[in-house]
Amino acid sequence: MSDYIKKIRDKVGQELLLLPSVSAFIQDEAHRVLLAKHRGTGKWVTPGGMVEPSEKPADAVVREVWEETGLLVEPTAIIAVQGGPLFQIDYLHGDRVSYVSTWFRCRVLEGELQREDEELSELKYLSQAETEKLADIAQWAKEHLRRAFDPKEGAYFEAPTWQPPDD
Repeated sequence: MSDYIKKIRDKVGQELLLLPSVSAFIQDEAHRVLLAKHRGTGKWVTPGGMVEPSEKPADAVVREVWEETGLLVEPTAIIAVQGGPLFQIDYLHGDRVSYVSTWFRCRVLEGELQREDEELSELKYLSQAETEKLADIAQWAKEHLRRAFDPKEGAYFEAPTWQPPDD
């Protein structure tokens, strides 16, 4: 947890926070995707995390992937920008977060997959078929993977449903 979030949590406790986040879709030479098992939820997710204050989302995804995996990546495209109920997470320790997530397609520049840290218990490359069979995958990650493995032209976002109130 960043110092920024610790300061907010000291004031609001475990109340729901709206936070910007990033995730990375990273494939190896065999077109398998890198997934990480998150200690806080027990679910498989794509590498990523929170965008820090004044940080560019592209820098955040590079930093998060480096911290979590030991890989230096380059973002090459935005796959999706999403938020809403699917991206609300209730962590095992009680904190509640609603993420607005920017999901980047990334390519590895250098490094070796080596890190498992306090946030992650396992890192693994999996085929599309293997990801579809995972029972313990975060629902939002499942949604992201479906879109990444079947890329359409341009970044995905859900069509707006908000309408102004009737007078």
